[in-house]
Amino acid sequence: MTASFIFFLLCFVVIGVASVMVHKKNSSDYLLAGSDVKPWLVALSAVATNNSGYMFIGLIGFAYLAGLHAAWLMIGWIFGDFIVSLFVHKQLREKTEETGSLSFMGVVCKWNGKEMNALRFIGGVLTLAFLGTYAGAQLSAGSKALHVLFGWDYALGAVIGAVIVVAYCFAGGLRASIWTDAAQSFVMFFAMTLMCVLTITQLGGWGEFTHNLNNVSPTFLDIFPSDTQFGPAMFILGWIFAGFGVIGQPHIMVRFMAMDDAKNMTRVRSYYYSWFSTFSVLCICTGLAARLLIPETANFDSELALPVMAQDLLHPILAGLVLAGLFAATMSTADSQILSCTASITRDLRQGKELSYWLTKICTIFVTAIALMVALFGSDSVFTLVVVAWSALGSAFAPMFIVLALGGHFSQRLGISMVLIGLGSMMLWRYLGYSDSVYEVMPGMLAGLATYGVGAALARATKTQTSS
Repeated sequence: MTASFIFFLLCFVVIGVASVMVHKKNSSDYLLAGSDVKPWLVALSAVATNNSGYMFIGLIGFAYLAGLHAAWLMIGWIFGDFIVSLFVHKQLREKTEETGSLSFMGVVCKWNGKEMNALRFIGGVLTLAFLGTYAGAQLSAGSKALHVLFGWDYALGAVIGAVIVVAYCFAGGLRASIWTDAAQSFVMFFAMTLMCVLTITQLGGWGEFTHNLNNVSPTFLDIFPSDTQFGPAMFILGWIFAGFGVIGQPHIMVRFMAMDDAKNMTRVRSYYYSWFSTFSVLCICTGLAARLLIPETANFDSELALPVMAQDLLHPILAGLVLAGLFAATMSTADSQILSCTASITRDLRQGKELSYWLTKICTIFVTAIALMVALFGSDSVFTLVVVAWSALGSAFAPMFIVLALGGHFSQRLGISMVLIGLGSMMLWRYLGYSDSVYEVMPGMLAGLATYGVGAALARATKTQTSS
């Protein structure tokens, strides 16, 4: 299995490094792949980046512990993601070309033709802080796989992951990430299909599988969670808002910024959501099956369910493929997050003369070091790190995108207020302990949108008084 793992991992690395053959030595190609990425590559890359370590490690672990109602995370997430895609993604690609921006916040802060430098700086700081943490969670997810596979120390796996990230980035920037994402999407889909079928077969087939799930606990197959403070409807609505929060994630939205033509968004959407939905069902089923195959929850880290089962159930060659796909998927997600942080440092935090191509690459090493520190010294689980970073970015940035995509305008001061109040509300909600009942991105986004509503109303009132 060790030889198989190393072989397939090297295959993924070679795919990413091979992008050096077509890349151009300029910042536009490094950060946005020259904005010429084909629709199917955009879709597969976005799926892999949106999922990777979270799905392989976090979601399977959550389904293992929580039971059937874990499915609402992905039902709500995909539905919310789809709704905002109908009116945001195409406009984002058009505005990227119109403004000539290479960073996520650069597009937002030039959307209506005005420079909002203070807002752009604050957005860059938040991107670096939370997306750097998010990247650290990906390195942590990969290191967990290596720990199970080889018994290596967690730190060694994280360091190996960081080295691979730098190799991807230096070879071809975002293009390398997208190429490896596409390859990994196929491996991820194959691996989850294989694991789902094998685990259910191991349990005696679908009938025995569903029958035994009823015996786990009285609430394990409940469709809705029973212990939420605000009821199941609010729990589900919170995860729909998590889907809305996709438009606040720079590392995902940069894929749509890099699309070859905004007119291809319908094709991208059809590829993306069909793949995403099927993959989510496979993950949930695998997580539920894991609970039956590994019932000792007290002394077992649920986030290790997939690598443990791959070792136990698969031929060493296939186990190596699954675990190499898992590890490489977390690395390619981490490198896209690190590239988004690089864009924030070089374009948003430093708004004067743009850094050279090579200095931009050096910033990538700096950001990778930050993510590695998070992976080595962070104490939270992959699932927790991801959901907190996701909700922070979604609460801070998604309300601005919604307002702009719907034709709204705001001043720099109001934009800053939306960001800070949305983020602060999200953090307060989590601090008060309500996150298990309603995912904190919902109150965060609503607070940001409410701030815009109040600010716009005050601006109109002031204008009316002035004119009268």
